[in-house]
Amino acid sequence: MEHIFFDIDSDVYALGEKALEKCAPYFARIEKVCEHNQNKVLKAFIQNRIGEQHLLGSTGYGYGDVGREALDKTFAAAFGAEAALVRHSFTCGTHTLGIALFGILRPGDVMLSVSGMPYDTIQPVIGITGEGMGSLKDYGVQYAQVDLKDGRPDFEAIEQTIRQTENLKMVYVQRSRGYDARPTLTTKEIEKIAAITHRCSQAIVFVDNCYGEFTDLQTPVEVGADLMAGSLIKNPGGGIAKTGGYIAGKKELVELCAYRATVPGLGAEVGASLNENRSMFMGLFQAPLVSAQALKTAVFAGALFELLGYEVSPASDEERYDIIQCIKLGTPGALEAFCAGVQSGAPIDSYVVPAAWDMPGYEDQVIMAAGAFISGASIEFSADGPMREPYCVWMQGGLNFYSAKTGILLAVQKMKEAGEIEL
Repeated sequence: MEHIFFDIDSDVYALGEKALEKCAPYFARIEKVCEHNQNKVLKAFIQNRIGEQHLLGSTGYGYGDVGREALDKTFAAAFGAEAALVRHSFTCGTHTLGIALFGILRPGDVMLSVSGMPYDTIQPVIGITGEGMGSLKDYGVQYAQVDLKDGRPDFEAIEQTIRQTENLKMVYVQRSRGYDARPTLTTKEIEKIAAITHRCSQAIVFVDNCYGEFTDLQTPVEVGADLMAGSLIKNPGGGIAKTGGYIAGKKELVELCAYRATVPGLGAEVGASLNENRSMFMGLFQAPLVSAQALKTAVFAGALFELLGYEVSPASDEERYDIIQCIKLGTPGALEAFCAGVQSGAPIDSYVVPAAWDMPGYEDQVIMAAGAFISGASIEFSADGPMREPYCVWMQGGLNFYSAKTGILLAVQKMKEAGEIEL
C-alpha cells in the first residue's frame, strides 16, 4: 500500500490503515454527538429567525445592530445558556477569559481554581506570575487552588476548601489540559463541582471551556456551571470565524462581563460588528461538524501512536471532552520531527520548517506547527509543545479528517526519517 500524492513509505501508510480500523467504533460515537449538536445549532438559528439582515455589519457605535444582538441570542440558545456575549473584538481565549474574570471579581474576592494550576497565559491575568501589569492580584483579588488528585478533581478537598474559604466569589474550572498531561475534565465532573459549590457556598462556577465545545451532548452551563467562555478560533468558530470569543451563562453575569468588555452603562449595547457577523454565524453553524472532524483526527492520532508504542492521552478508546491529543514523544528530536511533518502537510505555509521560539506568555520555548487559513486557529490542524521534558506534543484540530490524517502520517514519516522511530 502507498500514498499516491505524498512521499509516505508503504509501512507508514499500512500502519495508518491499521489504526483507522481500530478507530471505527469510536468514530460512530463521535457522529452521534455531532448529529445531536448540529440539530441543536440548527434549532437555535430557526428559533431566533436568523435572516439575511443579521449577516450584515454596522459601523461607528454599533447602536441597534440587529445582527450582533441576534448572534448573542443564537449562541446562547446553541449552548443552553440564558445569555451570551459574542464579539470579534475579543482577541483570543485568554482575553475573553480575562474579561469574564475582571467582569465578575471585585477587590477582596477570592477566586478558587479547583483544576490545579491554570494554563500558562492566564497566570499573569490572575497574578500568579508577573508583577505590576494590572492583574487581578494588583486589584486585590485573592487566588487559591485545589490541586488535582491523580489527574482528576479532588472532590473531598474541593468541598472542604469551599467551606473554609471566606469571601469566596468564584470557583474556576479549566476543562482542558493546557500543556499538562492530565485528562480533560468530563461533563459529569464539571456537574459534580457545580453541585458541591452551590450546596456549600454562594460562589459562582466559571468554566474555561476552550477546546470543549460540541464534544459532548451537554455544555457546562447546562449541567450547573454559571458561566463559561471560549475562543472563536477554536471549536465554536467552525474554522470560519476570523477572530473573536464568547461568554455565555446566567444573564446577570453576562451583563457584568459586557460592562467590562466596554464600559459600565453601555455594556453590550455598543460595538460595531463591521463585516464579521456573517463569518461568526456561519462558523457557529459549521462548528459541530468541524469539531467532529477534529475529534476523529485526535482519535486516529491516538490509535496510530499507540500502535507505535507511545504513551498517549486520551487513549484512542476513551470518551473525549475536548479536541486535544497529547503524545509523549520523549526526545526534542522527535518533537521537532513531528511538528515538521504536520507543517509539511498543511494547506498554508507547508514549505516552512517549524522552530522553537520564545512565545509570549510561556516560560519555555515553544515549537508550533500551524499552517492555517486563520492565523493561530487551533480548530485547524496544528501541533505544538514546550521544549521541556518529557517532550510531549499537543495536537488539535482538523477542518476535515482526511487532510489531517495525511498530516499525521507525514509526522510519522518525518520521525522515521530522523531516526526517531523504526517500523
